[in-house]
Amino acid sequence: MSDWQPSADRAALVLRARLNALIRAFFAERDVLEVETPLLSQHGTTDRHIDSFAVPAGEGRAPRWLRTSPEFALKRLLAAGVGDCYELGRVFRYGEAGRRHNPEFSMLEWYRVGWDHQRLMGEVAELVQTALALVGREVRPVRQSYRDLFRQQLQIDPWHAGVEQLQSVMDGFAIRAEGLEHGDWLDLIFSHRLQPGFAVDELRLIYDFPASHCALARLRREGECLVAERFEAFLGPVELANGYHELLDADEQAARFAADVDWRQRHARPGPPADALLLAALRSGLPSCAGVALGVDRLLAALLDGRDLPGVLAFDWHRA
Repeated sequence: MSDWQPSADRAALVLRARLNALIRAFFAERDVLEVETPLLSQHGTTDRHIDSFAVPAGEGRAPRWLRTSPEFALKRLLAAGVGDCYELGRVFRYGEAGRRHNPEFSMLEWYRVGWDHQRLMGEVAELVQTALALVGREVRPVRQSYRDLFRQQLQIDPWHAGVEQLQSVMDGFAIRAEGLEHGDWLDLIFSHRLQPGFAVDELRLIYDFPASHCALARLRREGECLVAERFEAFLGPVELANGYHELLDADEQAARFAADVDWRQRHARPGPPADALLLAALRSGLPSCAGVALGVDRLLAALLDGRDLPGVLAFDWHRA
């Protein structure tokens, strides 16, 4: 029986240590404070695309939730006046385990006070380029709006295309259409038709998403369209990071939480309660800021010529 042995080799473990040191040096040079926040909390994400692990907290007590991101805790620190900060640590998401996913993984998340998502994209590119230099690799940052990507590659406008038109783009794929909404079709088109074509020598920064994809990002109006001020970063076809020009309005955030909870109830997908402590922090005054979460394991896999995720983890899900 060999399951006791690590899933990563020593070279991967050494490179992880170097990458972690590089990340800390990168932010120390920029006077961004490293912090630690709880792994277990009484609240969690209501995001319909992310499922959480519940942990029993004792008889008669509500369960605690393993964090899927340190986002809510970091925003509470921002509201308390901590300033620019980051956390490098483990997060947990209930789901598949395989070549590209592990339910426990390393995330780097950071926030910049007074920045918007456009400025933060530049810092993401700097960090990724600095990390790739560890292995002598270079990458070219390319910025493109979500709308322009769809228009240039598929000749459709993601804001105005109807569901039938979006479905036609997915002809040839075995898709179960029942219950899929407009935003779901956009996600399928992005992941199946667009993302696989991203060049391996590019860091593709896709920004300004449809309002249906706002998550915790603020919205702005462009003519008749609402635009979510968020971005995603892709190294080749691999998604590395997801960032927002952060929503500050507590009432709007509460409404988004309520919509997520309602969706989960209708689809029999239980999850954590909406984070009342985050809403209280927003009401006290979150400073204008931008934040981003980056998958460290995926970046490490890219440094190692795109090896599968288990190959960069000391012990993957099946050996843990």
